[in-house]
Formats: sequence, C-alpha cells, structure tokens
Amino acid sequence: MAIIRTEKLTYKYSEGTPFETTAVDHVDLEIEEGAFIGVIGSTGSGKSTLMQHLNGLLRPASGKVIFDGMDIWADKSRLRDIRFQIGLVFQYPEYQLFEDTVYKDIAYGPANMGLSESEINERVLEAARFVCLDEQQLSQSPFALSGGQKRRAAIAGVMALRPRVLILDEPTAGLDPMGREDILREIKAYHRETGCTILFVTHSMEDIAKCTQKILVMDHGSVFCYDDTAAVFRRAEELEKIGLSVPQITKICSRLRERGIQLDDNIYTVKEACRQLAECYNKRKAGGTDA
Repeated sequence: MAIIRTEKLTYKYSEGTPFETTAVDHVDLEIEEGAFIGVIGSTGSGKSTLMQHLNGLLRPASGKVIFDGMDIWADKSRLRDIRFQIGLVFQYPEYQLFEDTVYKDIAYGPANMGLSESEINERVLEAARFVCLDEQQLSQSPFALSGGQKRRAAIAGVMALRPRVLILDEPTAGLDPMGREDILREIKAYHRETGCTILFVTHSMEDIAKCTQKILVMDHGSVFCYDDTAAVFRRAEELEKIGLSVPQITKICSRLRERGIQLDDNIYTVKEACRQLAECYNKRKAGGTDA
C-alpha cells in the first residue's frame, strides 16, 4: 500500500522569468509503506527538489502530493503535522545544530510537538540509541563532537519525531569510509526496528546496493525508472548513458562472466560476489565445469 503518491507533480524554478527551469516534470510515483528506497540521479536531475515536495517544503507548480490518502496542500493547517510525520534530513545536517547540548538538539523537534517531558526524554534516548550516541555525548556541546558524531546527532533529531517516512538527503556525504559504514549500519538498524519508510538520496551506488530494496532513478526532472534494486542495476548501459553507473563489484563480475565464470547477472554487493566466487571455486576444485 502506498503511503505517498505524486500525481503529475511539476515544479519550476524562476517561473515566468528568462531563467525558468523545470526541476520536476509531471512525476507520477507511489512510495510503498515500509519500503527502503534509494533515490539516485546526476546533478540537476531533480531528486532533491522532489524530496522537498514530499513533506511540503516546496509547493508544486501543478500536480499533487498525496500522503496517507490526502493531498498535503488541501488544508494548509495540516502541513505542520505532516512535516512531523515525514521527516527530512538535509545534506550536511550538522550545520543546523545550535543548542547547548546534544540532548537539547535532539529534543528540539519533539518539544515543538508539544509532548510531555517524559515522552521527550524517551524519544531522545531512543534516537540516541539508534545512532550510537551515549549519555556522556548527550551532555556535551554538539560542537565538541567529531564530524561523524555531529551527523548522527542531527539525524537523531529527526528520528526523535518518530516519522512514518524518513527522507535522508546524502547522509554519508563528506564522511570517511568508517563514518559512512557507521551511518549506513545505523540507518539499516533503524529501518529494521521501526518499519519506517525510508527514502535514501545518494550518489554512491555502493551505499545504495548495501541498503535498498528499490531504486528511484531521476533524470532531467522525470522518473527514468523505479524498480527493484537488482532490476535497476541490470540496466547498467542505460544508467551510464544518463551519467550514472553501477557498483564497481557489478562491473567486475560482468568482466568475469565475459571470461567464462558462471556468475549471476544481479550481483551488486561484495558479500554476494564472494559467496558466488567461492561456490565456483569449490565446484572447480571438486572437478565440476562451472568455472
């Protein structure tokens, strides 16, 4: 069942001027409740603009965004509540930290919801657990944290809203490899435990491959394709034509298939590649002919 739908959603920057640009062009889309969806596209493809429409930060030039069966712009008084239910984490969200302590920063959203102190505390501790921040770090200034810890604190601030949909715009951008792995592991655990719908915007095909069930590909403001992760990565040549790629391990496995090694055509993680290569090796060692 779709939790969010768009109908002919269109948005233009600088509309009515010589600089008018169509950023989102008649997009029809259905986001399934509980799904973990990767969102990819080259720079200027419209993916971030589309995400900002889903929780009402931008108003469509035409078309609709429907959340839980209702047009989010049908009643402007509902927008505040919708933004609590559809949480958006911007790229480099740590730049938005401003409170005296990490605890207060995470508590800021729940406090604006009018919750009791006990409920706020429960949500702060829960969100901190999801992103692996301990009590000592909660009492510190957010500016005393490392870059990766700041990122996790900012993400926790949105998780504390307990949104039904969590939109993450490049959550691993600018982090070192260890920081990227930490963030990805925590996001996957959050999805597994809460069942929240997640939209994960990134340029990293490797990150997409590790996490997502489906991929939405944007190109020039339109939906290029929206399908299961494996099905999208099988369209490697088409993706390359619009300036995208597939994970490096997928390219390596394609070359190995060309050399006669019997591997599936839907390998897009190192773990799966290792598993299948080990099977080929064992068959060959046992006298088989598959490798």
